[in-house]
Formats: sequence, structure tokens, C-alpha cells
Amino acid sequence: MNSSTNSLDDVSADSSAEFPDRASMMEVRLQAQEDEITLLKSSLADALRRIRLHDQLLPLLKQQLIAVNPAAARVLNQVCCSDGCTSSRKLSSSSAVDGIRQTPPSQVSDIVTNANGHIGSPVSTEPRPRPVTLDRSTQTDPILPGQQAAQDRVPLPRRVQSLHLEDALLPGQPVEGTRAKLHRVPGMEEEDEEQEEDEEAGGEQEKELSWTSSVEEPIQPTTIRGLQREDFQDGSCSPEESGSASPSVRSPDQNLSSRCGPLAPIQEVEKTPLVRRNSEKLGNPDRQRKRLDKKAASSANLLTRSPSLENRAKELIASAGSPGSRRGTYSQGQSIKMFIRGRPITMYIPSNIQNYEDLKMEPPSERLELDWVYGYRGRDCRANMYFLPTGEAVYFIACVIVLYHINNRTQRHYRKHTDCVRCLTLHPDKVRVASGQTAGVDKDGKPLQPCVHIWDSTTLVTLQQIGLGTFQRGVGSVAFSFADSGVFLCVIDDSNEHMLSVWDCNKGTKHAEVKSTNEAVFAVEFNPSDSTNIITCGKSHVYFWTLSAGQFTKKQGIFGKYKKPKFIQCFVFSLTGDVLTGDSEGNILTWGKSAADIKTLGKGAKETFQIMRQTRAHEGSVFTLCNLQGGALLSGGGKDRKIIRWSADLAPERECEIPEKFGAVRTIADVDGEELLVGTTRNAILRGTFSDGFVAIVQGHVDEMWGLATHPSQNIFITCGHDRQVCLWNTEEHTVDWSISLEEYGLCADFCPNGSVVSVGLSTGRWMVLDLLTREVVSESTDGNEQLSVMRYSPDGSFLAVGSHDNFIYIYNVTESGRRYTRFGKCNGHSSFITHLDWSKDGKYIMSNSGDYEILYWDIAGGCKLLRNRFESKDREWASYTCVLGFHVMGVWLEGSDGTDINALCRSHSERMVAVADDFCKVHLFQYPCPKLKAPSHKYEGHGSHVTNVCFTHSDSHLLSMGGKDTCILQWKVVGGGAVNSRERLASASSTSTSSPEPATS
Repeated sequence: MNSSTNSLDDVSADSSAEFPDRASMMEVRLQAQEDEITLLKSSLADALRRIRLHDQLLPLLKQQLIAVNPAAARVLNQVCCSDGCTSSRKLSSSSAVDGIRQTPPSQVSDIVTNANGHIGSPVSTEPRPRPVTLDRSTQTDPILPGQQAAQDRVPLPRRVQSLHLEDALLPGQPVEGTRAKLHRVPGMEEEDEEQEEDEEAGGEQEKELSWTSSVEEPIQPTTIRGLQREDFQDGSCSPEESGSASPSVRSPDQNLSSRCGPLAPIQEVEKTPLVRRNSEKLGNPDRQRKRLDKKAASSANLLTRSPSLENRAKELIASAGSPGSRRGTYSQGQSIKMFIRGRPITMYIPSNIQNYEDLKMEPPSERLELDWVYGYRGRDCRANMYFLPTGEAVYFIACVIVLYHINNRTQRHYRKHTDCVRCLTLHPDKVRVASGQTAGVDKDGKPLQPCVHIWDSTTLVTLQQIGLGTFQRGVGSVAFSFADSGVFLCVIDDSNEHMLSVWDCNKGTKHAEVKSTNEAVFAVEFNPSDSTNIITCGKSHVYFWTLSAGQFTKKQGIFGKYKKPKFIQCFVFSLTGDVLTGDSEGNILTWGKSAADIKTLGKGAKETFQIMRQTRAHEGSVFTLCNLQGGALLSGGGKDRKIIRWSADLAPERECEIPEKFGAVRTIADVDGEELLVGTTRNAILRGTFSDGFVAIVQGHVDEMWGLATHPSQNIFITCGHDRQVCLWNTEEHTVDWSISLEEYGLCADFCPNGSVVSVGLSTGRWMVLDLLTREVVSESTDGNEQLSVMRYSPDGSFLAVGSHDNFIYIYNVTESGRRYTRFGKCNGHSSFITHLDWSKDGKYIMSNSGDYEILYWDIAGGCKLLRNRFESKDREWASYTCVLGFHVMGVWLEGSDGTDINALCRSHSERMVAVADDFCKVHLFQYPCPKLKAPSHKYEGHGSHVTNVCFTHSDSHLLSMGGKDTCILQWKVVGGGAVNSRERLASASSTSTSSPEPATS
């Protein structure tokens, strides 16, 4: 692949080398973030649990105490009043040695916190009648006047540290009911954390502590825990202690028996700290736990103030009920997550899979064999076709060199190149072939070095690999020597200096090398009678090289009185030894050697190469020259598209013009002196004669292709691309049935299930429906003003879904056998452009993917409604599977993929395999389904740029893959395979497999 045709050539070597390091660093960061999110969800769950119990505990505790002893209620009310005072009087650690102060109850204000967590205004604690409630959670008895008066007469000392609950009970009377634990209000945990951090730094800061309670189980006298007003550094306190210390922060999940408060514990109970899930994965568990608890408390405080946030948090907690899932690992919540560019994508596991971890991922039993190559690279390469004595035309496209038998219409393929082939030449023995390729990149992004292959055209065996590690960017031109029967090979690379080198073909060693020019070089040839003479031509130059003792000397052709053309496109040697060049001015120039001009240049003058004759040949450029037996010459024109036969003395004899739709003449190969093969600039190869004209035997697209669809019952398929061509191909005859030109780019297509029409989506939002027989447009419409990315008919043909880059999916009713379309609805919900979509087998639902890696499901029959609960679609069966994101195809993604690495995929009609088109010139064949990451596959090479689309034929006998910039269509034959369908495979793998094998690729 070169810079103009390969989308991967923009990757530099340095960034490619650093890619594995960046990928591993990103993996570590993602893992740490996932652990932190899991811990945060757990903390949020605990916080919300306490919030839900917040409104229940205090009334129940009061009820329990009142039922046992009215004195307990008086003590508890005084404690609440004392807690309310903290809003107006903050207790500082530096004032802990102050004397005991008593505050009259009339001056005590309480901060009222309602059920939603909102803090009300201070209220007076003066006696007021309390209503009797019958609700079980808040049921109370009427308060007697004597009890309220007693409460008013007992002031709460400021310095009281703890009160025993047993002090409020009658001697020997057990406590029955509910056991209460007091917890910090979630919103106050953050202040405690900040106070601890300030104290560690040496600073002092006033903080207030607030408590609330939660009910868990009935209170027993032996297990009643103390309720503390403050925490002390020594972890214990008593009513007699008057010293003050900084509050020590406790985790919300720790037992509160270690705290001291207004009600002291009846007895000490064993402290059992709770270990938070996954905390062992953190470097500093205590610090991480404190930090996450702080976040959880703050979040819980916010949740109490926002019902919408609370609902969202409940969804998070529901998804966090099981241990956090890992990349490609099974989650107990019947779902699994995969990550693309750091974004988690949840896949729900179908019900028929019982043991996800035990699923075996194996390569499919089917394999692919390259059956046919559609296309020819004529648009930007010269001297790219030759005719062999075996009756085969040898040419190239993408990474494949094709040997096409023009009579038998069969193909053989040389596939040893690792990137796009750029040049080709034939050995004097008419058997050996030399071919050069461009530099590319491997699957890890590392650059591949260009080289030249010398191979046998009969056996397709590589005889020699030349120049590996020597050439830069690629190989532009190659030529065998003739005078010595092809001992040497001349190569010009694509570096800035266009290095000219000569190699020993048998040994593979370099004989000589020199910098040729900084200008473009189009052709190189050895002099047929002298292997020490080499000629190169290109932009505004013709160079005559002489090789002697491993050193080159260069002489430039002198144009003299003739106009210097911008480009010298091609040249050949005449029978007399003269050089004939074709240029961009449409002239054929005859070059010869002249004696030194001593009169003008002096005694040191040397012989020069000058123009001996100029012959007007074509309008526009002369793209190619071809020698015929007997000294005749053929020339091919650019602008005028003419082929002219010249006599040995350059007198025109015959001419013809090729059809305009095939473009200009790129190269000519002589078959038998009369019949010719003509390669054109629009990637076609024509066969014919001057008298009978020319017909196309090879055709192809000339620009990037994206649209591909196969017929539902016939062996035909349709393609469209940026060249504005729509072509219908026959997979059996390997020909183009018809081709039409559009006004805009064609980007997607699909056949109606009845097979009579095909719809094509264009780059402007317009789409049209073509009749296959008449090629007429039977319907057309426009949806939006952005390009369309997918067209898909429902299984019964009653609906057509049109996916657009405006983020919408447009649904049409289809009637009259696919010839009438009316708008049914529009699917609105994606936040990025639509990339792929599929219909369910019943034709009621759609699954779609978008550019931001969303997977959405739509109820079409119900009015194009978005199905919010994706879990409900996990068992739905799909008529086709082209979405690149989904549970059944999750295993096709490589670790560290960025979301654009896979351009398309297609499930076979037998539902046994899935083909994948990736961004690295590869076609993969996976087992279907493949729901586990790193699933093994068979990988196939041949394309020279990103593979844009793949599609199985209706009988699954062949797979079609389409390249982007390489303009190549490869037809693969599916071989092997059994008769086990996907459901049987899933069921057997889920129920009988016990281990997952190591992935293996072929």
C-alpha cells in the first residue's frame, strides 16, 4: 500500500512501536477505574440502605423506651435536644477543658431533618402535644403531662459524655423490641474526613457530629450497644471523663460499639470491622476505603435531595449487586462487559447459555480459499500487464498477482506479497516474473519493509527475495537485463532520491547503487544489446546510465531546439538501437547518440544523447509504447483514448479508439501480433483487434468501495462506491452483468427479499430503488442531508430500514413487490451516526449500532419505539447479523480495539460462521456464535487496504470481501464444515464443556 491507497500508512514507526506500551498502560488504568467504580457502588448501596432506615429507627427506639420505662423517653429527648444545639454551638477540640455548662431547655433549638434529607429551621423544644400514630413503624403512645414536665425539669449537661440505657430501666426488667444502632448522617461523614486530614496536618478545625439511627433486629439487654455523642482518640470514654479529644473517623460499616455517646453501652461487645469488597486490590486499603466512603456519604447526601438521582443510584446498585465484571469475564448478573476505548458495553447472556465460562471457542471447521479476484490496478501504475506463452495475462491488484487465462477464463494467484504490488516485469525466458511491493505495516503497527520477489509463473514458487531492508517506501520500477539472458535486475525505489540499484538475480546480492533523481521516475530498462547501459525516464528527464566496475555514470538527454515536455511517460528500444520515448505533449521522440561538439564545447566535450526526430502521435499524453514483431510499434493515447499502429519508420498504419467508459490506454500487451490486450486507466482489461474492436474481460471499480449486497436467491451481487458506479456482478461467470453511473457516491445497498429490485443509499441522504432487469429507477426518496450508511429490508420485505449519519433510522412500508415506499416512522434515540442494523426474524424489531458504540433495540411494529430494557432482547433471534457489537459476536474484537478496527461483519445463512472485515487488510472467519473475547479465527490476506465489507452468497458457498482504496473484490470459496448449527453448538458447549482451550489462529 502506498500513501495514496493505504489508510494505515499514516502510522509512523515511532508511534507504532509505542502502541503496545500505551495499550498496556490504558489497560491498567481501566482496571483501576473499574475497581474504584465497584467500590463506589458498594458504598452507595450502604449509604442508601441507611437512608431508607433513617425515618424508621428513631420513632421505633422512642416507642421501645417509652413502652419499657417513661424515664427512658425523657433521657432520649434530652439527648436529641443536646444534638440539636450543635448547630448554634460548635464544640472545638481546643475548648475541651472548659467547665460544664448547662443550657436551659427553652434555649435549645433542634435542626429538623425531614424524610427527604432537607434541613429545616430551628424549632423550640418547649412542650407541645405529640400526636398518637398507629403506623407500625412510627407508632407512639400519648405522652403524659407528668412525663413532659419531668423532661423539662432535667437539663442536659454540656459535658455529659455517655448515659447507660440500663439506667433508664427498672431493675431486672429486660428490654424487648428492636435493637438500635446509631450511625452518622451520611452528609456529615465528609466533614469528619476533612477534620481528620486537617488534624494530621497540624491544624485545628471546629466540626460538629450528627447521628441518626437504623433498625436491624430486636433489642436484647446483652447486646444493646452504646450511642456516642463524640469519638475520642483512645476509643473509649465515660461519664466522669471531662477531657476532650479530636473525633476519630470511623467507617460507616464498622460496629458502633467503639463509639461513645449520650447513651453508653450496657456492656462491651466484640468489634468486628467490615472488609469492603475488592479492597484487597487497592494499594492502600485503609486510605482508599476512607476516600470511597467519603464519596459515598457525599453522594448519599445528594441522593436524599434529588429523587431523580436516587432513581439513578438505585439502577447503579442493581447493577452492582454482583462482583464487578472484568474485561471478557462472566458477571453473575447474567451479563458481561467489554470495553472499547474505555467505554463499557454491557452484553446480556441469552437464557440458553447456562455456563458461560465453560463455552469453548474454536476456529470454524470451514475455511476459505481464494476463488476469484475482480479488478485490475491501472489507474496509477504503468507497465503492469504482460502476456505469457501459457495463454495467461499476468497483472496485479492489491496484494495479489493474477494469472488469468484469457481463453479458459480461469485464474491462478501469486499471494506471497505482504502489501500492495506496484510494479511487474517479465524475464527474457517468459517464465520468471519479478514484482515489487510497497512498504506496509503488520498487525502490531510495525512497518514492513518493501522488497522484490522473483518467482516462477508456472509453479508459483518464489525463487528469490531481493532487497529486503534496502528499499524505502516501496519499489516503483523493475527491469530484467536482456543481453545476458536476465542475469541482472534493475530496481528503482520510491525514496526521495529514487535509488537506482542493480542486483544479481541468482545470488540476490546488490551489484551497484546510485541516487538517480529527486523527480518522479516512471520507467527503467536495460539496453537489449548491452547490459551495462540503463535508461530511466520521468518528470522532465531522460537519463542514460553506464555501469562500469560497480560505478554508475549518468548522461542527460538534451532536448535542444525541441520543447521540453513536463513528463516522459514511457520508452522502448527500436530494432536499430534508438530510444523512442512517449511524452505528455503527445509526441514520440527518437533519441540517438551524437558525436562530441568540439567546436562549441571544446576539446573536453563528450558524446551526447539528443533528439533525432519528433513524431506527432496523440492528443494528450502518450501513455504506453509496445514493440511488435518485425519492428512495428503500438502507441496508446491518454486524452484521445486511441491505439495506433506504426511502421518501423514511424508511419501510422492503423488506429482505433476504445470506449470512453473504460478510460485512457494505460498499457498494451501483444497476444499474437494481431490480437491485443489493453489495460486502461479505469481498471479494465480489454481484449480485441483493430478490425473487431475491443471488449472488456476484466473490470473493476476505480475508487473506494463500501456498498455490498448479495442476491437472496441468485449467484449475483451488487457493489457501489466513491466512483459513482453501481455494478451487478455474476459470481459464476465472474463478469459484470451491468453497470450504471450515479450523480453521487453510493455507500450502501440491499436486495429486496423477492429479488426483483435493489435499493442503494447515497452520500447526500438520497436513496433509490433499481429494477434488476431494466436498470430503471422505480422509486427514490431523501432522508436528511447526510450520508446513508445502511439499507436493510425486513425478512418478509414489508419494511425497509434506512440508517443515516444524522443519527436516525427511517422506516418505510414496502408494497407492490418493492416498487412503492411510504414513510412508516423514524427511530430516534442514537447519539451518533448509524453504522449497522439488523431485523429480527419476525420482522418486528431492529437491533442497531452507532458510531459511539451503542447497541439499541427498537420495536418497529409498536411504532418505532426504543426498547429501554435491553435485557428483554437477549433471546431474540435475528434474521441477519451484521452488527459489529453484540453478545454473539463479541469475540471478534481484539484486545485494545478502538472501535473502528472492524468495519463490517456478516453471519452465514446457516448461522455457523461469521466473517469479519477489519482495518488491517485482513478477512477473518470465526465460529458463530463467538461470545468470548480472544476467540480464535482463520485469517486471510489479499487486500491492500482496509476491508470495507463482507457478505456471504445466498447458499453460503462463497464469501465476498471488498477493499477500500485497493478497489479490489475478492471472492472466497467456503470449503469444509459439518452440519451443526449455532443453536446446537451453543447448547452442547454450554452443557458439556468443562474448560476453555487456548485460542489458536491459523
